[in-house]
Amino acid sequence: MEVDSVFYTDRSGRVTSNPLLDQLPSYQSLLYRRKSSSSGSKRRGSSRGRIGSSGSGKWAVNTATRHEDNQRTEQRAVRELPKCMEDKRREKEQRLVEARKLSSWSQWRQSTRRYLKRLRQDTQEWMSSLKLWRGDIHAIEGTFGTGILSYFSFLRFLVLLNFIIFLLMFSFVILPIIIIPHTSANKTYKQDDGSVCSQYPSSSRRGLVIFHEHITDLLSGGGFLEQTYLFYGFYKVDEINFPNFKYNVPLAYLLVTVAYLILSLIWIVKRSATGFKQNLVQDVDRFQSFCNKIFSGWDFCITNENAARLKRSSLLYELRTDLEEERIKQKIADRTQKEKCRIYVIRLILNLFVIGVLAACFYSIYVATIFSQKAQLDNKKENFIVDLIYEYLPSIVITLANFITPLLFSVIINFEDYSPAFEIRFTLMRCVFMRLTSIGVLLFSLWSQITKCKEEPCICGYNHLLYSCWETRVGQEMYKLAIFDFIIIFAVTVFVEFPRKLIVQHCDCGLAKWVGQQEFAIPQNVLEIVYGQTICWIGTFFCPMLPAVCTIKYFFIFYIKKVSLMNNCRPATRPFRASSSNFFFLGVLLIGLVLACLPVIVSVAQINCSKACGPFVRYNTSWEVLPNTISELPDEAQKLVYAISSEAFAVCLFVFTCLAMFYVIALAGAYKRVIHQLRDQLILEGRDKRFLIQKLCQSQRSSPVKAPTSIAQSRSGRSPSYHTSFANNFNEGVFLAQPPPDSSTHV
Repeated sequence: MEVDSVFYTDRSGRVTSNPLLDQLPSYQSLLYRRKSSSSGSKRRGSSRGRIGSSGSGKWAVNTATRHEDNQRTEQRAVRELPKCMEDKRREKEQRLVEARKLSSWSQWRQSTRRYLKRLRQDTQEWMSSLKLWRGDIHAIEGTFGTGILSYFSFLRFLVLLNFIIFLLMFSFVILPIIIIPHTSANKTYKQDDGSVCSQYPSSSRRGLVIFHEHITDLLSGGGFLEQTYLFYGFYKVDEINFPNFKYNVPLAYLLVTVAYLILSLIWIVKRSATGFKQNLVQDVDRFQSFCNKIFSGWDFCITNENAARLKRSSLLYELRTDLEEERIKQKIADRTQKEKCRIYVIRLILNLFVIGVLAACFYSIYVATIFSQKAQLDNKKENFIVDLIYEYLPSIVITLANFITPLLFSVIINFEDYSPAFEIRFTLMRCVFMRLTSIGVLLFSLWSQITKCKEEPCICGYNHLLYSCWETRVGQEMYKLAIFDFIIIFAVTVFVEFPRKLIVQHCDCGLAKWVGQQEFAIPQNVLEIVYGQTICWIGTFFCPMLPAVCTIKYFFIFYIKKVSLMNNCRPATRPFRASSSNFFFLGVLLIGLVLACLPVIVSVAQINCSKACGPFVRYNTSWEVLPNTISELPDEAQKLVYAISSEAFAVCLFVFTCLAMFYVIALAGAYKRVIHQLRDQLILEGRDKRFLIQKLCQSQRSSPVKAPTSIAQSRSGRSPSYHTSFANNFNEGVFLAQPPPDSSTHV
């Protein structure tokens, strides 16, 4: 096989060859790949054209590439060019001279383009300055780095999400009812068999009301709050007669519920795509992980000395953890069959124990919910504290379970002999399952009481004697969970974290040193707000004003967590990077959204609506409003809707989705191959530099006469660069061009 010499340009612009460059590792690798792909066939022709078309001849001069680079340079602003001030002034004068030669239309078009670009940049800067908590988040970033910053950015995202959900519910459901006066008196509805569902009894207190009863109503959602826009039972409007049309309130209520769930899904998926791309690009090689931690692991946003010391300790901890994982992997590889059986038996026993603990927690929640409902329905008043405990008994049991089980899981995981990274993920997944499933158990307990009648089957489809407006009762439970969650977060900060900081700071006893300062554990704090957001998604259908409550709640939680972080806590010893943190947060939030959709779908499509309150009193289920509305449309619109909901359209949509999915998978595979090619190219470039440095050293040793030149250059303050040394040795100027890798040469 003939081997052509690699071409380069000298100072006079002539294209000549140099046999030394044929020995570069990258060029030898290119020849080897070409030899393998051609299966022994010879390739002749112009070496210059071959290298220019291959995309890997970085020593060749490509006129078209240079022209494109010049055009790209002209499009950039002068201040953005990587040049010194003298070159920038020269570039500006040259552009002014070229602009005078243009026609008036071309000049006007260029000036308009520059003005619009500057206007877009100013608008983006102005919009970024209006971001909520912009200064506070920058202060947190400068003190604690990007890991903890990701938590507060995630909290800001939830505030905006809840505010948008509240705007949807307020604009399409609450505002039309406020604008048009209506009668909200309770009504009695008869079934087809003549049976009458009971009226909705108001729980508003009459006469002289004691002050603590107002506090009870505010915390439980009963009393005067039950007859406000806060809960489902207040919306007793079927249609609103505007001057030109009739507004269907039940249809708007249902469509807004579907809209905010879909909006949340799209927004979460869009935000999580960035973190997923970063995780996809990350190398799984352990050696690459060590290099990333050593050479690029430092967070340059940190400006505080204590935070820098903690960051250094955390990097050391990460390196020790990686080494420990390597040791554990080697230990796992060296296990005998007897040791493997012993470990599997221990894991089986411990997982059965974990399942038993979860079952006990869920049963406790079920019993507490039934007991609390009976106590509220009996309406036995003892005193303020006992009544409040009865109201919040399910919330108290859920909070205790969420507090005890993570501690128990962290102890159990030590005996299961997993790797440190897997220990963290597995413990967090258990905690996520416990927190989110507890809400489902609470709703299941409520529905078991709502759909249970003394005489089966229920006349109205639910227990109308005890739960005449069961949607309001479910909304009150979600409201109490949200309020109690905020109370717990505030109480832990004030009565646990602050005293702990004082004890650790002012006491020198061994117990205080053993307890240590409170750590700001990012995953646990994220689970708290994801738990609260899941409650908001479920409760919005039953409590339309709950997104506004959660917006205010997260607004105060931001400042509570900020004060606690600045004064009481320190970063965790097991930190999370910003990219992996964002993806983890949104992944857990997506799980919460999926679990929140299940009870909403069951309530809308399966359980009968209340016949004494709410906008769906004329329908058996909330979903029936949609087919009834479609049946009132013109025939052409009905045919279109039926065609969209037909099996043929579903099959076509499924095929199109599969094709789109296959395309995205193929595109992701292509990007992954390009990433591997770029990594290989970086490796080869490193080998080229090493090879050229070796040749340079050999040439300097073989020609000691030129050594004083380099010494003179170093004394003059100008260190000889790689390119200048290469040019001095070969008396030729080499033009370095690095075009992007071509798939034909890197496959």
